[in-house]
Amino acid sequence: MNTLWRWEYPRYDPKSERLVEAMCTLGNGRFATRGAAPETVADDIHYPATYLAGCYDRLTSTVAGRAVSNEDMVRLPDWTALRYRCLPDGAQPGAWLTPDHPTQRHHRVSLDLRTGTLTRRMLFHDSDGRRLGVTHTRLVHMADPHLAAQRTVLRAYGWKGRIEIASVLDGDVVNAGVDRYRDLAGRHLINHRAGVEAEGTAWLSCTTSTSHIRIGLAIRTSALSLAPVSSACTDTTSTQTSVLPIKPGRPVVFVKTAALFSSLDRPVADPLDRSIRYAANAPDFSSLCASHRAAWQRLWSEGELRVAGEPGRILRLHAFHVLQTLSPHTAELDAGVPARGLHGEAYRGHVFWDELFVLPYLSLHFPETARALLMYRHRRLPAAREAGRLAGTGGAMFPWQSGSSGAEETQRLHLNPRSGRWLPDHSHLQHHVNSAIAWNVWQYGLATGDAGFMHGPGAELLLHIARFWSSAATWDAGLGRYRIRGVVGPDEYHDAYPGATAPGIDDNAYTNVAAAWVLARALDLYGDLSAARRADLLAQLDLGANDLGGWADISHRIYVPFHDDVISQFHGYGDLVELDWNEYRARYHDIRRLDRILEAEGDTPNLYQASKQADTLMLGYLFRPAELTRLFARLGYAFDDRLWARTVAYYLDRTCHGSTLSSLVHGWVLARQHGAQAWRYCQEALLNDITDVQGGTTGEGIHLGAMAGTLDLVERGVVGLDPGTDGLHVDPVPLTEIPGSAFSVCYLGHRNLRISFRPGRFGISAPPSLCGPLPLVLPGDRHVHVAPGQERWFRTTGPRPPSDPV
Repeated sequence: MNTLWRWEYPRYDPKSERLVEAMCTLGNGRFATRGAAPETVADDIHYPATYLAGCYDRLTSTVAGRAVSNEDMVRLPDWTALRYRCLPDGAQPGAWLTPDHPTQRHHRVSLDLRTGTLTRRMLFHDSDGRRLGVTHTRLVHMADPHLAAQRTVLRAYGWKGRIEIASVLDGDVVNAGVDRYRDLAGRHLINHRAGVEAEGTAWLSCTTSTSHIRIGLAIRTSALSLAPVSSACTDTTSTQTSVLPIKPGRPVVFVKTAALFSSLDRPVADPLDRSIRYAANAPDFSSLCASHRAAWQRLWSEGELRVAGEPGRILRLHAFHVLQTLSPHTAELDAGVPARGLHGEAYRGHVFWDELFVLPYLSLHFPETARALLMYRHRRLPAAREAGRLAGTGGAMFPWQSGSSGAEETQRLHLNPRSGRWLPDHSHLQHHVNSAIAWNVWQYGLATGDAGFMHGPGAELLLHIARFWSSAATWDAGLGRYRIRGVVGPDEYHDAYPGATAPGIDDNAYTNVAAAWVLARALDLYGDLSAARRADLLAQLDLGANDLGGWADISHRIYVPFHDDVISQFHGYGDLVELDWNEYRARYHDIRRLDRILEAEGDTPNLYQASKQADTLMLGYLFRPAELTRLFARLGYAFDDRLWARTVAYYLDRTCHGSTLSSLVHGWVLARQHGAQAWRYCQEALLNDITDVQGGTTGEGIHLGAMAGTLDLVERGVVGLDPGTDGLHVDPVPLTEIPGSAFSVCYLGHRNLRISFRPGRFGISAPPSLCGPLPLVLPGDRHVHVAPGQERWFRTTGPRPPSDPV
């Protein structure tokens, strides 16, 4: 039974098992293990896998006659693997038991969000009346990021005898978790060695093929020390087998405790030696559980979002997956925000723009983790500058897909599974990722007041990205405007004009407006710097102080296209053909991946006014209406609520929502408009992964941006929190289905600020601290302060006198 803190799958369904495995992944921000049954191996139903943050490797494949190089997040050896079979007295040995065995009669998977543990219960019942109950409990330790453990309890009912148990450490694994990639090379691990120490600790070492990351993994299996153990090792696998007595009332209990190290760890040491010693000396399972629970309790105290009812339960699940992918341990790593978490191999574990939807939540709850993720980008600033140089621009051109080095990792070919054809991929032209990084830098600075970062790495990121946009913008004398040509917007479906031989479209409205915003903010930050720091940055940028006047000019005169009294997604969008949406829905029902449908028909979305996901409307996600009005006024364009309402309605009718982020953005934008359909899209955003709305994609990895975005939807959207230079702004957007919420945030050095939101009321409690009074900006531009140790409540609707504590 599902509860506020428990997520359950009460029956076994092979068709949905990969979804269960992804949704039941356990991690600690350093590594994660999918929630696969330990009895299984990778096949069409199951996919046991463990992934280490930042562990990538590159292989070359032959695709459509071309050599294609891809960098992947590497699937590591399986530490969970377990085999067992019954040896009843006077009977022949049974088969190895798995969830797919015909004698399996009961199966329940339970994910405990409060404690970060996964429990799988099974009951096997054979034709002779013998029953075997199996309970697995697993954790990936949140306090010690090198440890994981799995306890298995076997209970006999109606028989006695022995049970044969094989504890396996399996290094014979390949990356094969995404059907679309199965024709590509996937064997990343080489130079395997396996063995068992004299005291019984099994171990395995291996190395990634081309990145040469050394992996050490060791297993201590407790119960096997109570009986004779036979060990069998191959180059890639270590197996320890024992036969133990079992009878009713005398269960067999054994524990696998795993230790994982790699050459990515600091300080540098031999991963295998460290893993063996760590596993051998690790605490027992009950002690591990206690310290693991305590670590999760601390995480929840800082990261929980409390909302009533089913939405609250789903939001807690989303927070769980965000926290175990990007925990405080992540702050110690050189790792970015993997778009699909550490939960599967979709998108090859790469880092996209999804951090745009993740870092706002982290900046308000775990600012140290947010800072570390921005430092992942800063460490790759030299690679982005080199990419800009090779592209003929100045500044930093960050890649659409990033992995280990900061080089562009976007594939140049992608497979349409509907047609079976490999097609050119131009998504590397999504240069708007640069503005996403800059926006996150700015938001982090507003939330934390971290001047050391903003005047140091933050300024370098922001100004180098601004330099890129100033170089990418070209003057059009006919328009009297600057234009940015040859890009792909967030929509992704439109990667060229009809009949064009070169990829890219011109003047994507979101890209252009966001670039203008970046240039303006870069100038603002530059103005706050010391003279010495300004000179340093100008030297890095190879600019003179007078060159910044050009930035200001571009930020005032970038071109934004319009047609039919709405903002055009890009120049010429209004000239494209209207799609017969009703016909395609009638023929295909699910048209979320309209691009694949059209290509399989020999057609292309480049011909149509049809978008995969929110594109122009992303402006309404980043900027509140008042800021949008100021942005367009700076550019010399009229903008008001009516224009924006027409624009929202226009694209709502022309979007097929082929991305999980689309419903999130549409729900957010419509909620700000008090639109009637807002909850429909918000609800879809909540359900995206748990119901696998995109049809089989969640089993390949969760959609981390969409999950974190739903948390942000409540905190910054519904409650209306918005860190500003003059205080923490509160401007609620009431949503009937989420009438109240409670959570804690960090702001300008204040920790654990308790926020309570109720219809028409907003409360905040500031714990005692050395920080000064907390500045708040309430609706109606009311400026108030909350002193440390004080709790205050305010009205957010109705008459608003200068100060109206309730």
